[in-house]
Amino acid sequence: MGMSLLLYGVAFVVLVVVKLLVLIRLYYCWGVRWSDANIRMDGKVVVITGASAGLGKETARDLARRGARVIMACRNLTKAEKVAEDIRKDTGNELVEVHLLDTSSLSSVRNFANNFVKKEKRLDVLILNAGIVGPKDLTFTEDDLELTMATNYFGHFLLTNILLGLLKRSAPSRIVIVSSDSHNLDWGFDIDDLNNRTRPFKSTWTYGYTKLCNVLFCKQLSVYLEEEEVACNALCPGLVRTEIFGKATDFFHGTLFGFISLFSAKNEKQGSQTIIHLAVGKETASLRGKFFMNCQEAEASEMACDAGLAKKLWEISEETVKLLPEEKHF
Repeated sequence: MGMSLLLYGVAFVVLVVVKLLVLIRLYYCWGVRWSDANIRMDGKVVVITGASAGLGKETARDLARRGARVIMACRNLTKAEKVAEDIRKDTGNELVEVHLLDTSSLSSVRNFANNFVKKEKRLDVLILNAGIVGPKDLTFTEDDLELTMATNYFGHFLLTNILLGLLKRSAPSRIVIVSSDSHNLDWGFDIDDLNNRTRPFKSTWTYGYTKLCNVLFCKQLSVYLEEEEVACNALCPGLVRTEIFGKATDFFHGTLFGFISLFSAKNEKQGSQTIIHLAVGKETASLRGKFFMNCQEAEASEMACDAGLAKKLWEISEETVKLLPEEKHF
């Protein structure tokens, strides 16, 4: 009898929790703001990193539907080509291409970016979307960079710098940086140890550090673009149910948020709306250094707004990726 009551009690608690999460989802998703579906992108060239799944995939689909030529810059070509073919069939736009780019590899970034600059005459929108939570154990890349930081930040830093000259020549153009609200969690960010060589490693903390770097990068880049017609803004897409949770090995993202997202998260189409808004919206065409959530400007953390920290991060990043004189365009 006692065991039965305990089981009934546990079942009741689980039911209440699930109902609460469903109600949160209904509230969360009803409040989603949508990008303007009437804006066309015919003749525009867009590069999206990490476009083979999740937010990148749905952003690629939306921009293809608007008539843009979409370059899906992805690590897994087989997976990306299947997605690209699906987007072509769905939108009727044959101008959807797949190119190899692994943002965790500086040589891969340079190969993609240099080839793109040589072959292409314009680039209207660069969307820095690729990202991982990363393994639970400290892992270094071929460039001796911590894997999550290399994938989410350093690769995008280098990519943007190499493509910046083409973006300026294509002005008015835009740079959209996918960050996260987790950039504002204070887990002891140390700008002098971005690759986690001296501190205890936690993949959850490192993910937050990379997203803070994304916002600081946006802030400093906007300073260099002050006299240019190149918009540059960062965003948090909100809690979105994507495969990133399935790949995460930490408790925070892989277990806790993975469970919560089953009931309370936006779907990928809803989650992509702020990215699309910054890529096509008329009111965002001339903004620089802003942080957006739910298709509207939001407050970034105090640390993310630190101009001195942003400048120091830029200088460290130049040294880390060994930025060449010909890769600088400001």
